[in-house]
Amino acid sequence: MWGNRNVWIILIGEFIAGVGLWTGIIGNLEFMQEKVPSDFLKSLILATGLLAGILIGPLAGKITDLYRKKTVMLYSGFLRTVSVLFMFVAISSGSVWWMVAFMITIQISAAFYFPALQSAIPLIVQDNELLQMNGVHMNVATISRIIGTALAGALLTVLTIFMLYFISFLAYLVLFFLTFLLKMEEKVVENNLRKSKGDNKKSFKEVLPVIKSTPIVLMTLILTLVPLLFLGGFNLMVINISEIYDSSSIKGVIYAAEGLAFMLGAFIVKKVNQKWSPYSILFLFSFIIGFAQLSLFFVELKYIMIASFAIFGFSLGCFFPTAATIFQTKVLKEFHGRFFSFRNMLDRIGFQVVLLSAGFMLDLIGLQWMVVVFGLLSLIITAIFFTRYRKNNEVTNNKAKAVSF
Repeated sequence: MWGNRNVWIILIGEFIAGVGLWTGIIGNLEFMQEKVPSDFLKSLILATGLLAGILIGPLAGKITDLYRKKTVMLYSGFLRTVSVLFMFVAISSGSVWWMVAFMITIQISAAFYFPALQSAIPLIVQDNELLQMNGVHMNVATISRIIGTALAGALLTVLTIFMLYFISFLAYLVLFFLTFLLKMEEKVVENNLRKSKGDNKKSFKEVLPVIKSTPIVLMTLILTLVPLLFLGGFNLMVINISEIYDSSSIKGVIYAAEGLAFMLGAFIVKKVNQKWSPYSILFLFSFIIGFAQLSLFFVELKYIMIASFAIFGFSLGCFFPTAATIFQTKVLKEFHGRFFSFRNMLDRIGFQVVLLSAGFMLDLIGLQWMVVVFGLLSLIITAIFFTRYRKNNEVTNNKAKAVSF
């Protein structure tokens, strides 16, 4: 895998773009802290972009399956670069509406880019390398997040928010040019898609029977909603915690603790996968995520608060590479574009619901009781589906025994 030129292009591109992305996100948080007083209004602004991504999702999935992945990545990468120009206008004018335009544009870009990227990874590495590639890719994204947030926190003391977004602009521009260097074989996919173009019957809805007919894919899709109950309100929680401690630097500490723990989880998940089934990994770390969220009730105890984010990060590091590998190996390649677009839509809908709920509850009941509600909900969802999984497993085993007799 390490001798594969495409792997290095994707990883280097992910690192550079990730630094730009998280530099920009810190800029978003600072801009909203200055211009938007209500947590609920902040969540509405963030949700606007997510809604645009959801609406464009079906089209993005069809296009990703109909055209070369590299082409989709290039066009969406160009749109992402251009989107930063809206933020320049927002900063210059002090207008929140231009920030909304930025959020919409960048989320539309992401709706095309990420399904294409997830579909491209199985085309550049062997199936037995996918778990390692997914883990490394997510670790690179996490390293870039740690560096990006730390860099942004440091630069805010000497530079303006405008300069943070200029760094983002340069990073996205570098990623755009790096994408030109990718070389992927898409012959099998292209042959299938040529037939689809001929009869004009390729539909986004075709992916739904594929999901239903593959129980492990359906179960994994449902379980990925559990981390969203934490991730959806993550940035709002970080803002809230920084206000509790009256410290901007605490943002960097939280992101670093969660990010480093994520890297550790993604590093060891391959060894864990050799001993446990993918289901066991997903259920175990879903439960841990719920408990980590509950522990944030003690947010005023600094070390417990940081430990909670670290435990959450470690759980994600084991959970997400496992889920990504299941999706890439169990779903047919000709459906990858539509499937990953559907998954992104599902994530965005869940993220949006959690984001708006988090903003509302932060205003209504405060951080401590909000995390209790979300933590209990995570544990209940996991327990319900774990029980169903156990029952289905028992039925399957009983049928197998009956057949053997």
